[in-house]
Amino acid sequence: MTKQVVFCDFDGPIVDVSERYYQTYRQGLRAIASIHVQQTRTTLPISPLSKRHFWQMKQDRMADIEIAIRSGIPATWFEPFIEQVKQIVNHPSLLLCDRIQPSAQAALRHLRQSNIRLVLVTLRHPQQVNAFLQQQGVAHLVDEVYGLFDMNAAYVNRVEQKCELLAQAIAQQKVKGYRTHTSWMIGDTEADIIAARGMGLSAAALTCGVRSKAYLQKLEPTAIYDELLSAAKAAVQRANLQVASL
Repeated sequence: MTKQVVFCDFDGPIVDVSERYYQTYRQGLRAIASIHVQQTRTTLPISPLSKRHFWQMKQDRMADIEIAIRSGIPATWFEPFIEQVKQIVNHPSLLLCDRIQPSAQAALRHLRQSNIRLVLVTLRHPQQVNAFLQQQGVAHLVDEVYGLFDMNAAYVNRVEQKCELLAQAIAQQKVKGYRTHTSWMIGDTEADIIAARGMGLSAAALTCGVRSKAYLQKLEPTAIYDELLSAAKAAVQRANLQVASL
């Protein structure tokens, strides 16, 4: 029997990036405050948001400029601030802030034990993805990784890049003889849902990542789950039903 493929994003479903994004934001604020003093001899009224407030704004997809302004950054200093953020968000010291999601290991094991081929489709650099999977001892549970070599792509999260990458992954999996026409795409952002819809896949949206349940509901994915294990179980159940109907 040909293996069924499940496509899955990396950040959000498998990795909790909230601490890295928050610490990047805090370091960006400090850097701009320092540059502002050097250039103007005046102090910016910087007031960092709490992590809870910051992450809630990110999950509701508030614009970065709104987050910056609420933190005391003048609109005229937003571009230097966001450039600082992009420069440091993938620094090795900040990547250490990433944590594996609580149910991720169990989800990956469940997919493997159910004879599902797991293919990651992520805007992260493949080297970063593989390094994290190795560190967590779960690399053997992932069959293939499709990523981008642009270090800033994941933070920017452009929908068109995710669409192109998913299309490439589907095409190559088909060539290798795997089943993709009934596949799921599991992710936590609008990029994942739109890419899945564009390729005719079912979209499973997770609320454990960078978008809130309320925001994801507006995008009308096939299903919404709290975390990866629930989505993995649903994907396996659907695959088994399809096999039984053949």
